[in-house]
Amino acid sequence: MHYVYILQSALDHRRHYTGFTHNLRSRLTSHNAGQNPSTVHGRPWQIVSYFAFADETKARDFECYLKSGSGKTFSRRRLI
Repeated sequence: MHYVYILQSALDHRRHYTGFTHNLRSRLTSHNAGQNPSTVHGRPWQIVSYFAFADETKARDFECYLKSGSGKTFSRRRLI
């Protein structure tokens, strides 16, 4: 499976991160360990939403959409 996920900082609930992975648990662990420069600040992170896809292309396309302007608006209104 391929996952698109949205994280929220436990310290600052206004701070979010959207990403893609094949292993959701491992990826969350690496974010909270500080192994990703984009999420080093705001730790610890918690999963707010995640979506599973059988098709990697569709998952990556959805991640790109969520990172776009309209995707950020959609996620703020519907997913977070």
